[in-house]
Amino acid sequence: MTGIFQWYVETVGKYPFQAAFVQFAVLGMVGDLIASAIIGKKPEYGFFGFLKKMLGWGILGIIIKTGFAGMHGFTEALYAKLHIASSSVLLFAFIKSTVTNTFFGPQMMLFHRWEDNLLQGTKGYKGMDTAIRTLFWFWIPAHTVTFVIANHDVQIGLAAAWSLVLGLILGLAKRKTV
Repeated sequence: MTGIFQWYVETVGKYPFQAAFVQFAVLGMVGDLIASAIIGKKPEYGFFGFLKKMLGWGILGIIIKTGFAGMHGFTEALYAKLHIASSSVLLFAFIKSTVTNTFFGPQMMLFHRWEDNLLQGTKGYKGMDTAIRTLFWFWIPAHTVTFVIANHDVQIGLAAAWSLVLGLILGLAKRKTV
């Protein structure tokens, strides 16, 4: 490893929670902006609203980083309890992704909406059914790829990038229905 990627790996290893905050604050917000641009909708928040949304995404990054660590341990314990002797990295990644998105995902999404409502001064949970469905058609496959990466600190960066990708996909889907 050389150059920027080496610096990135060292930085996220040294400051994992701060890095999770920054990566989600930036990439989550960019995903929101791309989705708005795709559907031709101008964001309804000013500069401070923008900062609040970045704060919300950053906090979510820390929660997701913590959840990934907990779900990794849970999946290892599940393997031991069920006497699963497979050394397949892909199988472990798929099981960890399924467990993470089944047990942790729905609560994280509800927290994310609650946090958005709180920071933006809005109410409601409209569209949560659609959000929950993304756990199965998007997040389980995406996080299977994420969890194949051996370095746990680098995984969170890809998870943040997936948020941007999902924003793009949902923006395109919404554009077709508008």
